[in-house]
Amino acid sequence: MKNLLKIFMIVFIAIGIISCSDDDDNNPDPQTNSIADFVASNDDYSSLKAALDKAGLTATLDGQGSFTVFAPNNAAFTTFLNANGFASLDDVPTDLLTNVLLNHVVNGVNMASDLTTGYVNTLATEASSGANLSMYVNTSSGVKLNGISTVTTADIEADNGVIHAVNAVIALPTVVTFATADSTFATLVAALTRADQPDFVSILSTPAGTSPAPFTVFAPTNDAFTALLAELGASSLNDIDGPTLTAALSTHVIAGANVRAADLVDGTVSTLGDDLVVDASNATLTDPNGRVSNIIVVDVQAVNGVVHAIDKVLLPQL
Repeated sequence: MKNLLKIFMIVFIAIGIISCSDDDDNNPDPQTNSIADFVASNDDYSSLKAALDKAGLTATLDGQGSFTVFAPNNAAFTTFLNANGFASLDDVPTDLLTNVLLNHVVNGVNMASDLTTGYVNTLATEASSGANLSMYVNTSSGVKLNGISTVTTADIEADNGVIHAVNAVIALPTVVTFATADSTFATLVAALTRADQPDFVSILSTPAGTSPAPFTVFAPTNDAFTALLAELGASSLNDIDGPTLTAALSTHVIAGANVRAADLVDGTVSTLGDDLVVDASNATLTDPNGRVSNIIVVDVQAVNGVVHAIDKVLLPQL
C-alpha cells in the first residue's frame, strides 16, 4: 500500500511539472521590438537615442500606439548640430529638440508604398495655434521630405509602427521651406528671389516668436502665374517691373497672424501690400481690382506661419 501511494505521488508531481512546463510554453515572457528598442539596439542611431532620452520621448516610442518614424542616423545629427551652431545635443534647448524630433513622427503606419506626393501632418506643433506642422512628401524619385531629407532604408517594421531611415534631420519648416520643396510654387519662388526684389526669403524665414512672424501666405500656383502673364500680355516675369512685382507679392502675405482656414472670416483683411476681401464660406479672396482667387489648398502649416494655395495672383490697386 505504501509503495502504491509513493508511485501515485511521483506520477502526480511529474504531471504537475509537465503541466507547468506547458503553461510556460503557452505564455512565454513578452518580447517586444518597439521603435525605441530598434533605436537603442543600433549603434548608428546612438545620437537619436540620446536625443529621445533628453526630450523624454523614449517612453512614447516604446509604448502603445502606431507611429511612422523617419529616423536620422548619427551623421545626420552631426550635420544638424554643426549647421545650427550647437557643440552637442546638450546645447540644444529641450523644447526645440522635442519639437524637432516630433517633426520626424507621423501618426499611423505608413509603409513606403503608402506614401504619395503631398502633405502629411507630423506630431510637431506651431506655437501660436497648437496646430500640427505639415511635411511635404515627394515620391517622384524615391522619398524626399521637405526637400531636404531622403529615405535611405524603408519599411523597418516594429511592434508599434514602422521606421524609415533618413539621411538628414528634418528641420522645423518655415513657409519658405514649403515654397521651395513643392514644385507647384516654382514660379512664386522665382518671383520672390528675383534680383530686384527685397530679401523675401529672409523675411519669410523669420523665426517663430519674432516679429513680423507668424505669417499667413496665400501662395499662387504656377498655373496662377501663367494666367497672370496672359492677362497682362506679358511673356515672362521679367516683363513685370520691380515695384509692381514687389507690391503684388506683398499682397499675398499677412504678417503677425497664423490664420488657418477655420479662422478665416468674411470681411476685409490687411496684407503687407493691400487690403483683400475674404469670403470664408466660398473660400475666395478678392483683390482691390475685383479679381477673385479661389483658395484651393489650406492649412499647410509651418513653424512660423501657414500657407494656403490659391489659383489667381492677387494684385494691389492698379
